[in-house]
Amino acid sequence: MGDPDPAAGRRFAAYYATPRAPWDIGRPQAAFVAAASAIGARVLDAGCGTGDLAIWLAEGGRAVTGIDFLEEPLARARAKAVARGLAVNFQRMDATAVGTIPERFDAVTDCGLFHTFDDAGRAAYVAALRALLEPGAGLFLLCFSDAEPGGHGPRRVGESELRAAFSAGFRVESLEPARFESVPGIAGAEFTPGGARAWFAVVRRV
Repeated sequence: MGDPDPAAGRRFAAYYATPRAPWDIGRPQAAFVAAASAIGARVLDAGCGTGDLAIWLAEGGRAVTGIDFLEEPLARARAKAVARGLAVNFQRMDATAVGTIPERFDAVTDCGLFHTFDDAGRAAYVAALRALLEPGAGLFLLCFSDAEPGGHGPRRVGESELRAAFSAGFRVESLEPARFESVPGIAGAEFTPGGARAWFAVVRRV
């Protein structure tokens, strides 16, 4: 699937044209490492970027599909997986179309995708997740929090917004403050020391 928002596609493509995108820290975010034991065996990594989280999940023995709407990060992700001898299914796809995937998953991981959507895109994405996931499957989501000062970078998300987004067909199992680490020294991507303030949500399909 292609890019649903050409302007967003150009913006993210520009980041990937630089040596390193601000979110491309080379390892999974700490919140996912802490939650690893709860993440199921069949995982869809939505907005996988260059694949660090997907590859880490695969190294843990999971069957992983990673999707992104740009080919450049997917090419880098595939090269990383090959270099490590891992079979990860990386596909180009619009995340608002994941409801059409015939494969079944125990879990979806979302590291920094949810906060990129406008209101309409957010609603479409949540609807697609509702169609994709069977009862009991979990969504593990890390997004910027409205507690992070400033207005640069991703859209900030409030607790009430997250709960409202997943009020139909889902149950918010946990919602905790977290940190979102970024690559230091990138102009325009300076956030709170220790990592931008974030939310880590575990949401269960009902």
